[in-house]
Amino acid sequence: MQKVDNGHLFLQERQEMILSLLKKEHKVMVPYLCECFSVSPATIRSDLNEMESRGLLTRTHGGAILNTKSGQEKVTNQKVGLNRSEKRLIGLAAAEMVQDGDVIAVDTGTTAMEFVRAITRRKNLTVVTNDLNIAGVLEEQSDATIVFIGGVIRRGFHCSVGPLAIKGMEGLGVDKCFLATNGLTPEFGISTPDMGHAEVKRRMVQIASQVIVMCDSSKIGSSSFCQVVPLSQVDVIITDEGIGVKMRQALEDREVIVKVCKA
Repeated sequence: MQKVDNGHLFLQERQEMILSLLKKEHKVMVPYLCECFSVSPATIRSDLNEMESRGLLTRTHGGAILNTKSGQEKVTNQKVGLNRSEKRLIGLAAAEMVQDGDVIAVDTGTTAMEFVRAITRRKNLTVVTNDLNIAGVLEEQSDATIVFIGGVIRRGFHCSVGPLAIKGMEGLGVDKCFLATNGLTPEFGISTPDMGHAEVKRRMVQIASQVIVMCDSSKIGSSSFCQVVPLSQVDVIITDEGIGVKMRQALEDREVIVKVCKA
């Protein structure tokens, strides 16, 4: 990596560059990062500690490694504060794709919740969802018809999974599916750590005419245990400015529309 003039970088920009470097190298050392960004070891250690608190990396002696535990997943309450501003922007951008009278499927998760909060004033929506919290917000704050998918509640995630959830979508068809994800790569597509959750997401995609994936940039470039669908089944990806130019091009080369939200 070429040396960067830190005088022209904001903290967030430096951390995004560190994350991009980690995704490429999988491991970085503090002295190397100090040299790259012309900052002190204390500054780099502070960056790495903050990024670790957001679940982006794991601190090691003298450096950090990329989080690559494909089967590990934070419960919903642990994810609420992570990348909140980016998720809100993504939710607002996704909401612009919803019109009065639409029939939509909405996945579970914190990004999906930001999206739902942004569509509560839409009229005559029909919303298919397996998320208890999302159903509650729609019931209290909108006039939407809510089709809640039954099944076994996945403890800690406030959503239903399993054969009953899949069966609950039999015979349904929606205009658009708004999907969240734990991982996204050009090669593996959309992925999540839990097999049962992957099956529900996959079924939502199958019943939709258009598939929109809402994904903050911290999840792009990494994959989880279970593939949900390849990118060939995705129409639009909505993300934030943290996505790199090369990654965006790699996704667009798969004939996916990539919409980048700007603060």
